[in-house]
Amino acid sequence: MPAMNFVDQLLRAERAHHSLLCVGLDPEPSRFPGEWKGDPSRIYDFCAAIVDATRDLVIAYKPQIAYFAAHSAEPQLERLMAYIRAVAPEVPVILDAKRGDIGSTAEQYAKEAFVRYGADAVTLSPFMGFDSVEPYLRYPDKGAILLCRTSNAGGSDLQNQRLADVDGQPRVYEHLARLAQTHWNTNGQLGLVVGATFPDEIARVRDLAPTVPLLIPGVGAQGGDAKATVKAGYRAQGGRITGLVVVNSSRAILYASDGDDFAQAARRAAQTARDELNAARA
Repeated sequence: MPAMNFVDQLLRAERAHHSLLCVGLDPEPSRFPGEWKGDPSRIYDFCAAIVDATRDLVIAYKPQIAYFAAHSAEPQLERLMAYIRAVAPEVPVILDAKRGDIGSTAEQYAKEAFVRYGADAVTLSPFMGFDSVEPYLRYPDKGAILLCRTSNAGGSDLQNQRLADVDGQPRVYEHLARLAQTHWNTNGQLGLVVGATFPDEIARVRDLAPTVPLLIPGVGAQGGDAKATVKAGYRAQGGRITGLVVVNSSRAILYASDGDDFAQAARRAAQTARDELNAARA
């Protein structure tokens, strides 16, 4: 029996947990509770407690590798990835690495994400073109999620510029959305990152890439609106999801409390976020 691919994993988790919520694991030791505060050796303990509290509420987890690497905590990330696979095997894990390089270097980054860490998908910067993405697609059961229309203010510097030599002069992010739906997505492994702070752009990306999963950060602490996000990107027909959104929230859940009840508070915040997203699609 062939391995379940990344999109199938997302759909399975959505069905199991009735959720579009992804919890971002961005551990900042300076914000840890109690005696853990300021102690990077507790990164695993903190994240594992969040996983324990939320694992039945999410469609995915998204650890951001920089928060681990900055504290030489890559071994803790390896341990955390293994823990998630053990206690929540139905929940896919997206390694937020935003890698972007070509040739043999991309091959090594792919091995890092999928072999060393065992991620189910990885975020990538597609600026260097398809040959910077292709090495990740050699892992047929894995996903590659391409930065498309990001929520940071500087994203417009490049993403919103028009391509004069392409038919219709699309904006860069529109051209990428088309590629992700068509020529680049030969095995159905690609997704796109679109920020929740740009609901009109989410809708435009969905029009151009009707079946590609959208990873949408920015709901919660960054101010993105859950209802507008789901309306813009989520699509279903006849009881079947045709355009999936994976809506990420990190700080609003991780740091819902700075006390000993942080895990319980994280669960409450995740429950509220999940319910808001479900109400928006209902």
